[in-house]
Amino acid sequence: MNLEAFVLGCGGVMPLPNRHLTSVLLRREGEVFLFDCGEGSQVSLRALNLRWKKISAILISHTHADHVTGLPGMLMLSSQVDRVEPLTIIGPPRIAAYVEANRDVLEMYINYEIRVQEIRDPGVPQEVFRGDGFAIRSFPLRHSRVCVGYTLEEDPRPGVFHPERALELQVPRGPLWAGLQRGESVHNSRGDLVHPSEVLGPVRRGRKFTYMTDTLPFAAVEEHIADSDLLISEGMFTEEHRESARAKKHMTAADAARQARRAGGIRRMGLIHYSPRFTNRELRELLQEARAIFPDTFLTRDRQHLEIPYEEDQEAERNSR
Repeated sequence: MNLEAFVLGCGGVMPLPNRHLTSVLLRREGEVFLFDCGEGSQVSLRALNLRWKKISAILISHTHADHVTGLPGMLMLSSQVDRVEPLTIIGPPRIAAYVEANRDVLEMYINYEIRVQEIRDPGVPQEVFRGDGFAIRSFPLRHSRVCVGYTLEEDPRPGVFHPERALELQVPRGPLWAGLQRGESVHNSRGDLVHPSEVLGPVRRGRKFTYMTDTLPFAAVEEHIADSDLLISEGMFTEEHRESARAKKHMTAADAARQARRAGGIRRMGLIHYSPRFTNRELRELLQEARAIFPDTFLTRDRQHLEIPYEEDQEAERNSR
């Protein structure tokens, strides 16, 4: 089952000619989720040939303009592609007022259902979306406005099925094998009960994606980002601009790296939400400062495609090198 992220924009504050505002699209088989919707998101969607008609939910971190200015256009565009499924918009308080104000002032033509779901108590971690085999949870951040991060985490998967064990236990091939793989006990050809634990390996963890931007660093966030297969984290400034970062309640790249290292279990971290003061060439400074602390860091860029494989697939690939 594929899990992949597409960076639609990686900039903060204002769009630049080659850097749209922050937005990340996550696709898990047929379901699509959009995290923030900065200005220019539609441009990247077009360039990547992604089908925004398939977006199940848009998850907004907070209502600062550089994270929501692409939303009105996205809502209007969805009416032009004959969307029939409801669209869920999730975010902290005031996101409903923002959506309604834009619909009213712009006199939007909307021919599908929009469901706005405000996070009632954004200071408390909570499940905000439940899908087939996964959940999306919000967790509080510390910014100049109420702000949340999000994780999409898959449910644990059954262990690897060992057919030779099933045959030894006289379970014939066919539907009974499928039942064991679903976690059901079955009767073998002698009428004896065979349990899944007898033919399955250890339970395997699902994958975890985390999106975190616009926050001061603080220890409580580490339990939420821990064990992420892919962490997309704000890294807005270099250490030279630490005072500015603190005043504006943002993180430096080194801050993000320290949190990733302390959290533990994070396989890759992509920096995002860069200050417009840095040219693309100067972004290397952010990367160098972060990698000195957390080596598995990379710079996100507009229209970047990122695969998120299962842990065992990553290990198999490493072993084959």
